[in-house]
Amino acid sequence: MDESARLRAEERRREAVCSPFMRIPRFPVDVARELLDAGYYRIDQLLGRSAESLVEEIRQKNNLKPEAHFLPALRMAIYFAETPTPDAKKLFLDQWV
Repeated sequence: MDESARLRAEERRREAVCSPFMRIPRFPVDVARELLDAGYYRIDQLLGRSAESLVEEIRQKNNLKPEAHFLPALRMAIYFAETPTPDAKKLFLDQWV
């Protein structure tokens, strides 16, 4: 990887790490990055969405099959967005498999 590509990748990761999605406990950075790439910039934009439709949007956007942890992570993010006081026990990916 050349220096400019490394810097671009580092900046993309920094954007994801600083995104509002990282307020969700244990939320994967790569899923936050894909949500940003799909045009989602706030947690409340996930209200009323289905995780399956978000995975499909991500799949169409980058022409790759998202990894297995994307669906549980998106389910957890939607739960976090729709629940005023989320149950801490439900903020683990294995709860959404």
